[in-house]
Amino acid sequence: MPPAGQPPRKSNTGKVLGIVGGVVALVVVGGIVAGVMMSGADGPKYKTVVPKTLVDGKYTLTKDLSDTVGAQVPRNGSYAHNMTTVGGQYQSGAKSLVLLSMYGSVSDPTEAVKQTIHGMENSGGELVVPKHEERPHGTKEPVYCGVLVKRQMGQKFTAPFCTWADSSTTGNVMETDADRIDVDPFSVDLEALAEKADRIRSEIKVPIGQ
Repeated sequence: MPPAGQPPRKSNTGKVLGIVGGVVALVVVGGIVAGVMMSGADGPKYKTVVPKTLVDGKYTLTKDLSDTVGAQVPRNGSYAHNMTTVGGQYQSGAKSLVLLSMYGSVSDPTEAVKQTIHGMENSGGELVVPKHEERPHGTKEPVYCGVLVKRQMGQKFTAPFCTWADSSTTGNVMETDADRIDVDPFSVDLEALAEKADRIRSEIKVPIGQ
């Protein structure tokens, strides 16, 4: 408790969330750019959206990143046609979650996941905990989760992530905790994150035309 007459110490959570969110977004964008190059040419059946909240309202949208990432990720590449990228930064208390997704056509979802993770590594993240295939609630569509460590200005950031891809969409979520920025990567509950990612996937994916 501060001495009488001395104002209480202000929390740095907001500042930390802003810094971490920016760093994480750069890493995830790097992954998305790599993943788009593995997309195919079939017409999309689904699109993805950026809701105002995620995970049954637990996470609130603080910044829509769609215009920013849309300008950085190519719509067409060697194996990509008419791709659209959307994304947002969300907050729940001290936790910051970055969501980026693409919709179009994906000819090889497995390779898209592989290239996405490789792209995140090439954007300055070290893959400390390799990707694990998770099937939340016995779903037929797996998500792949791991833990990246990013170092920026002398600070280490532990950034758990989950990514997925199907014939129409790809998605990435990466979460950080301002109160536990440099938490031991091996202590992260990836099964719980996979459950969250699966919920997010169901909330952002809608049929074309809706």
